[in-house]
Amino acid sequence: MAEIEDLSSSSGRATDRATNQASNHAAQVTPDPTNGASVAPPEEPAAENTLKRGLSARHMSMIAIGGAIGTGLFVASGNTISQAGPGGALLAYGVIGFMVFLLMQSLGEMATYLPVPGAFAEYANRFISPSFGFATGWNYWFNWAITVAAELVAAAIVMSYWAPGVPAWIWSAAFLTLLILLNLFGSKAFGESEFWFAMVKVIAVVVFLALGVLMIFGIMGGNSPGFTNWTVDDAPFPGGMTAVVAVFMIAGFSFQGTELVGVAAGESKNPERDVPRSIRSIFIRIMLFYIGAITVIAFLIPYTDSRLLDTDITDIAVSPFTIVFENAGVLGAATLMNAVILTSILSAGNSGLYASTRMLYAMAMDGKAPKIFRSVNRHGVPIPALAMTAAIGGFAFLTSLIGNGGAYVWLVNVSGLSGFIVWMGIAWSHYNFRRAFVAQGHDLSELKFKARWFPLGPIVALLMCAVVIIGQNYNALFGGGKLIEILSSYIGIPAFLAIWIGHKVVTKSRGIRPEDADLSRPMVEA
Repeated sequence: MAEIEDLSSSSGRATDRATNQASNHAAQVTPDPTNGASVAPPEEPAAENTLKRGLSARHMSMIAIGGAIGTGLFVASGNTISQAGPGGALLAYGVIGFMVFLLMQSLGEMATYLPVPGAFAEYANRFISPSFGFATGWNYWFNWAITVAAELVAAAIVMSYWAPGVPAWIWSAAFLTLLILLNLFGSKAFGESEFWFAMVKVIAVVVFLALGVLMIFGIMGGNSPGFTNWTVDDAPFPGGMTAVVAVFMIAGFSFQGTELVGVAAGESKNPERDVPRSIRSIFIRIMLFYIGAITVIAFLIPYTDSRLLDTDITDIAVSPFTIVFENAGVLGAATLMNAVILTSILSAGNSGLYASTRMLYAMAMDGKAPKIFRSVNRHGVPIPALAMTAAIGGFAFLTSLIGNGGAYVWLVNVSGLSGFIVWMGIAWSHYNFRRAFVAQGHDLSELKFKARWFPLGPIVALLMCAVVIIGQNYNALFGGGKLIEILSSYIGIPAFLAIWIGHKVVTKSRGIRPEDADLSRPMVEA
């Protein structure tokens, strides 16, 4: 905390909007003389310390899809049906999916107008307060750095399926090296690697859905179960609304990562064109994959099947995807799904390293992190920020090997609610952004992408995120759970508040008024 406060002191000047506007991404952000219209980038070479816009539309779409599709869908999806039944699982994912839709609308409007590397941390800094932006940036950076460590642990477990005699740390070290290499050669190289990682997952889901539909109609895999599994025992809502609320939490975590498109917008070749395309396609595709997969599993596997309770990646042999593939006659279904899971893990680690590196770089450019993290190489990669993030991820991984791994568990718990806090910040920032946009004399026609249902959209999304956060472990919170159990579930909240309030006390920063908000834009292509 002392180190954070030291950094806070040096960034106190950021509360002066004129000074902040000059230092905020100095090599990237130029006031827009056209009062909101897009302007072409200069012809001269990129300035020092500038990221390079190397991400195309297909990269942007796959980054968001890849961030949202992972083990939550491939392994843990069956557990949601086991808890809430087929109807309850579909309802829960539908409601949370609607929340994500509202959030992506808010993020899309801001990211199209302000495609900057700091994304939602920068939006919070400009439209809520410097202190909230400071806390959001560090919170998000830490979350993804710890996520990298978690994926290293998971990758080693998956590899033990094929090579049980090889020590786990060897696989983790090898995969960390791979992820660093994939991030060393610029945004285009990252985008290409993430495109193919995500493509493997997309193909797996599409094949699963196609085979599932054929099995539902009895075309393959034997006789169709029809609607039997929707009426077995207490289905379709065996646990009532309590079970549906419990699945809200699982569904919320499953959708984490969709906000990566906001970070990637800072390196998009043409954000005014590509960000709206990505935002529009993300929701449709992700909902198709999740709702479609849940529906197929609900038709083909009864919620009373005990195998659906297995939600760890070590249980890949009884993953609902594996069960369906085996029933369809797919040879080596477990091996196939193990490979898909490994791809998902590497994709999450790759995206995590990218997102946290860019967030640390953006904070350094805004005076909220040491200046050394501003430096980039000739490929536009913030090497010091990448090295620090990889080091933190590697250190966190090492804690999982010490003793019973208790320190590692607490690190993961601290970052557990980070994504939901960021989502709340996106909704809050968007509400304030639109107010500032109008207050400063802009017309909504200047926005290349306008979020639907404003102001109701961000308000509803904000409240829904709050419900998810409070319900993180509602059984312990409202059912007389032990203090340590409650603390481990909610430790991320006081950690965030400590950074937010600590920065506010040190810098004496205040909230941003709509008329004073910084609406200066980066140079983007027409």
